[in-house]
Amino acid sequence: MKKIVALLLAAVMLMSLTGALAATEYDVNEPITIEWWHAHESQFDEYIEYMVNKFNTENPYGITVVPVYKGSYTEINEQFIAADAAAREGAGTVPAICCCNTSYPAGYGAAGLCEVLDPYIEAFDYDVEDFGEGLVLSTSFDGEQICLPYLISTQCMYYNKTAAEAEGIEMPKTLDEMEDFLIKATIFNEDGTTARYGTVFGGWDYWYHEMLFKNNGVQIVTEEGTTDVNSEQSIAINTKIKEWIDKGYAYYAYGSGASSNMRDLFVAGGAFSVFHTSSLYTTYTGKVETKYADNPENAFEVGMAWLPGGYDHESFKSEVGGSCIFIPASATQAEKNAAWQFMMFMTSAEINLYWADKTGYFPTRASVKALPEYQEYLERKPAMADIINNAAWINPRNQNPAYDTCATLWRHALATIYNEGADVTETLNALAVEIQETLDAN
Repeated sequence: MKKIVALLLAAVMLMSLTGALAATEYDVNEPITIEWWHAHESQFDEYIEYMVNKFNTENPYGITVVPVYKGSYTEINEQFIAADAAAREGAGTVPAICCCNTSYPAGYGAAGLCEVLDPYIEAFDYDVEDFGEGLVLSTSFDGEQICLPYLISTQCMYYNKTAAEAEGIEMPKTLDEMEDFLIKATIFNEDGTTARYGTVFGGWDYWYHEMLFKNNGVQIVTEEGTTDVNSEQSIAINTKIKEWIDKGYAYYAYGSGASSNMRDLFVAGGAFSVFHTSSLYTTYTGKVETKYADNPENAFEVGMAWLPGGYDHESFKSEVGGSCIFIPASATQAEKNAAWQFMMFMTSAEINLYWADKTGYFPTRASVKALPEYQEYLERKPAMADIINNAAWINPRNQNPAYDTCATLWRHALATIYNEGADVTETLNALAVEIQETLDAN
C-alpha cells in the first residue's frame, strides 16, 4: 500500500513539474530587444510611439520593442519572405513580430511561416474567443491559431445620415430592398442627369462589393475550384445593377483616381452613399468637417451601414479586411516569448480600443465594450456601433491561391458591362472560361 501511495505521489509530482515546465517554457527570463515590423505610415508615428513606450516602460521583463516601418503590406510581405528564407539558411534574422494583410495568413500557414500560438494561448490563459468566431477563423490555419486580429475592417456603406433623417430614407437591409432605396436616394437635374447618385460601387477593388454576390450564392471561385460568375443568379444580379447604373441611380467607380473621386463626390453631396471599407470612417468624417469648415450649417453626419444581405434575408456575411499580427516561426524562442508578451499587450482591450480609435479601424474584442472609454468612443464615432455589433458576421477571405487574379478579372469584366455597355451574358460567359483556365493553371 505504501509503495502504491509513493508511486501516486511521484506521479503527481511529475505532473506538477511537467505543468510548471510547460508554463515557463514561454516565459521571458532575461532582458531582450526585439523588432516589430509594421506598415503604418508616418501619420501614425505619434500613436505607435505612445503604445511602444507604454509597453517598454511597463512590462516587467526588460523587453524593449523597436518598431520598424517596412512600407506597404505588399512590401512588408516581400521583405519578410526574403528575411525568413535567409534566416532558415542561417544567413540572417527575422523580426520577432510582424504585421500582415488579412489575405496572407492562409499562405503563411501553409508554408509554416507563422508560429502556432495555441500553446502560448493555453499557457497564459489568453481569451482568444473574445474576438468572436469569424475573426478567430480569419486568423487561423488548419485549426490552429497562427495570427491575432490587429487592425480589422470590413465592407460597409457610408451614407449621408443627415439627409436620410430629413428625407425619410432607410438604408437597405437586403439586396431586394436596394432598388426602392436607390429611387428615394437619387436626385435628378431638370435635364434628366443625375444630381445625387443613390450609391457608388467602389469598382477599383472587388472586395468592396463582392459580398452582394456571395451572400446570394455567387462565388467567383468555389471550394471545388470552379466559378459561378456566369450562373443564372450572377447574370440576374449584374443585369439589375447595370439597370441601376443606366438609369443614373448609381455608378461604378473604376480607373485612375476612382477612390478619391468617389470620396470627394460623397463629401460634396453628389452621392447619398458609397461602398467602401469601414477603416475610413475617420477619413470621411474628417473630409466633411474640412469641406464645410467655413459653412458648418452645410455639414452632415456620416452614417455607416452593414452591406445589404441576401435575398433570403438570412445571409449577411462580410469579409475581413485590415491586418493581422504574427510571430515568425523562424525567430528564436527567446524572441518568440518576448513577442508574445507584446502581442498580448497590443491586442488587449485597452490598446485595442486606443489603436482602433486613432486609426479609424474598429475595436475587435468584445471585452472592449466593458471599458468606460468605450461609451465616450461611441459618442464621437456613433456609426461604428453597427459594425462592432455585427462583427461575428465577419468571415475569412477566399484562400484559393488564384483568387485575387480571378477576382481582378471579374472586376475588370464588370467595368465593361457597367461602364461600356457590354452584354451581360456574353461577357460573363467569356469571363467564366478565362477564370477556369486560370484556376486550372494553378
